[in-house]
Amino acid sequence: MRANYKMQRLFVPDDLGSDLEFELGQQQSHYLMHVLRLGEGAEVLLFNGRDGEWSAAITAKSKKAVKLGVLARQRPQPPLPDLVYCFAPLKQGRLDYLMQKAVEMGAGVLQPVITQHTQVAKPPIDRLRANVVEAAEQCGILTVPEVREAEKFDRLLAGWDKDRRLIFCDEDASTNNPLPALQAVQEKKLALLVGPEGGFSDEERKMLRALPFVTAIPLGQRILRADTAAVAALAVIQATIGDW
Repeated sequence: MRANYKMQRLFVPDDLGSDLEFELGQQQSHYLMHVLRLGEGAEVLLFNGRDGEWSAAITAKSKKAVKLGVLARQRPQPPLPDLVYCFAPLKQGRLDYLMQKAVEMGAGVLQPVITQHTQVAKPPIDRLRANVVEAAEQCGILTVPEVREAEKFDRLLAGWDKDRRLIFCDEDASTNNPLPALQAVQEKKLALLVGPEGGFSDEERKMLRALPFVTAIPLGQRILRADTAAVAALAVIQATIGDW
């Protein structure tokens, strides 16, 4: 069932079910009252990443809070996509874009990775999680991806689940076509690794190519920025061996 894009959608931490009532926090209350100017009886859609999507109506308003009454479930809760997206954090504006697009493209886990050429050694995890929620609200997504704490490149590989195929974007690949390498992948559990603006170091690339659970793919003949490469790689993976 497709999302209803005509109604405002909000992510809430509360449990959702028939006839439940709760107050929204200050920020969401302000948004409904003073930005959207919704009155009592107006309906919105709610989701929490666990209980599916529910319609709810504003039952009361005060100067500080909006109270909602849950009405009926509109969509069931789907499972979290089983695609892990590993990425070298970028500077703020482009990192926000990258997170939003990863959510839209079906990533279930977002894993920051600190490589030798990573620009941002300590990414703002709380901000990343907020971006993920906002993207889910806007795109009709009910499963909110997990944002993990940043991990160093070598530690990530050392603790990797060997049953999950790790696909990495290799700017030094000898071909421009990613399809043959992707079509040869047999595993159902997938992950994507995209490097920083400066690319992977020679040492990192050597480490990746030596691992049996890693597949290197090119992204064509043009040099792509890291955030563009992320979207391109997610698209080609989902279209070739993913859930498209």
